[in-house]
Amino acid sequence: MDSSSIELPGSEIAAITLQGGELRIHFSRAYIIKTMTGSVERTRWWQAGDLVLEDAEVWGELPQGPLVCGGGDVSENIYTYRDMIPIPLQSRGRARCLLRFRDSDRILRAEGRGVRLELDAVAKYIEHLRPN
Repeated sequence: MDSSSIELPGSEIAAITLQGGELRIHFSRAYIIKTMTGSVERTRWWQAGDLVLEDAEVWGELPQGPLVCGGGDVSENIYTYRDMIPIPLQSRGRARCLLRFRDSDRILRAEGRGVRLELDAVAKYIEHLRPN
């Protein structure tokens, strides 16, 4: 099975907004790792897009962009994704997000009633990742 996921550490965030209960984390450059069935090699790509929490409640102030993600957790129902976001992602129910940022002590902590990933345009190839 082929799989793709956003690698949170290093992904670039342009803005974080909360409007009408919708928390939107806009990635100007989300780094994507693609794995192909039967191959030991992986590939790295980048793509812009948004991680959206519906009916969101945020603890503390929203961090101001631009930011570089240092890692964190995205959860939906019983699943927690550490330092990554699976592609595709769309889920109803309990959703949580806790992100850390490089060169900052700010943390984004939010919960909502649904989560989805909206990617823009087409992913752009960066490189092959070969095992040592």
